[in-house]
Amino acid sequence: MHLTTSHERFTVSVPSSALWTSGAIIGAFLLIFMLDRATDSTPVQHLYYLPIILAARRFGTRGGAWAAVSAIVSYHVANPHLLSWRYEESDLVQMTLFLAVGLITAKLTLDANRLRALATTDDLTGLHNLRSFETRLATLVRVSHATRAPLALLVLDMDRLKSLNDEYGHLTGAEAVRTVGQIIGQRLPPGAVACRYGGDEFVIAIPRCTPFLAHRIADGVCRAVHDSAPVLAGRAFAIGSLSISVGGACLSFDGNASSAPWPGRDVDVGESLFRAADAALYRAKGRGRNQVCVA
Repeated sequence: MHLTTSHERFTVSVPSSALWTSGAIIGAFLLIFMLDRATDSTPVQHLYYLPIILAARRFGTRGGAWAAVSAIVSYHVANPHLLSWRYEESDLVQMTLFLAVGLITAKLTLDANRLRALATTDDLTGLHNLRSFETRLATLVRVSHATRAPLALLVLDMDRLKSLNDEYGHLTGAEAVRTVGQIIGQRLPPGAVACRYGGDEFVIAIPRCTPFLAHRIADGVCRAVHDSAPVLAGRAFAIGSLSISVGGACLSFDGNASSAPWPGRDVDVGESLFRAADAALYRAKGRGRNQVCVA
């Protein structure tokens, strides 16, 4: 059984460092300035758009505005007749376009980032949604195989959410799910990825994680949820009102037959890992809930 019905590939872009980007922008400005000063050519002056766009994409509105101002200053210095404020119509259009390109690029980049976040984020909890998580999990499985580093998967399920919904209403239940999601997000170890894949069901992938460490992390999340005293839909609840059960499974490379990696595609291995963790979750619930069981 697949976690979703399709497995589309997504390209994850890693932004370059601010230092390298700043250096590239400054270098581009210097090169274009020298060409502008040597040629006084309109096609060359249009090249100022390139560092403006790069600055706006990397640094947002402020970066785009500063780059546009820098382009205007460079444009003046490279063309000394402009320093006497004798502007032609083409000069005014050029400077206006510098500002417009910077601000519009920053706005489009911000909108694109927001859409990307909406496409990969669960609205209720702020964690990854299922499609985004599947993509990340396949990558983690691939890296785990390449480096022979262990990978753990934890499946978490809220206990008795239906009773909470029946007694206090679905708004309270939704607030409870959000609270658990926030606790999970706060306790994620470095490199871990978490998502909500059902109404009250969560899954966490933890790279470089042994079964012992996975049990300790799961126990910490379980205790944090149980020890919380949440305010749900304006109503204060006592400590212990919320609890979760956790099942875990590990992809490891220690040479034991019982822990040998599952063969197959990265997606298939991720799903096998999920099924093993889900089976462990049912064992945890069978032991009385508010339990952790790592296979």
